[in-house]
Amino acid sequence: MQTFVLATNSETVSQTLCSYLEGVLDLEDSVYAVNSQPGGDRTPPDAVADGKAALEVVSDRLGDQVSVETYQIIRGNSPADDIFDIAAEVDADELVIGVRKRSQTDRLIFGSVAQDIMRQSDYPMRVVPRD
Repeated sequence: MQTFVLATNSETVSQTLCSYLEGVLDLEDSVYAVNSQPGGDRTPPDAVADGKAALEVVSDRLGDQVSVETYQIIRGNSPADDIFDIAAEVDADELVIGVRKRSQTDRLIFGSVAQDIMRQSDYPMRVVPRD
């Protein structure tokens, strides 16, 4: 039995990560999907709706195969902290994140949640390339 924590912020990311998970899941496994938003005035309503849609993709794609729980967290923490909190709470075996190719300048200016997770994580993780 494996416990996976999946970090998503869009339907496209969810589709990509579900495609990976469909190939490795066993019936006894559990998936916890997390969408983290900054909170307050920094979270526009469309970002909340996009996050909910991303989580629905995970439930729809994997819910018939394994246990799936979804979390949309809007409390002002960094997404990496929220993901690590859930991972600790459920005793995750593996984190599953998506990454896209970005230039050095993009990384410096915009940062990256995936990059933060990779730098800080003590958990095994699967890094899935995104289009």
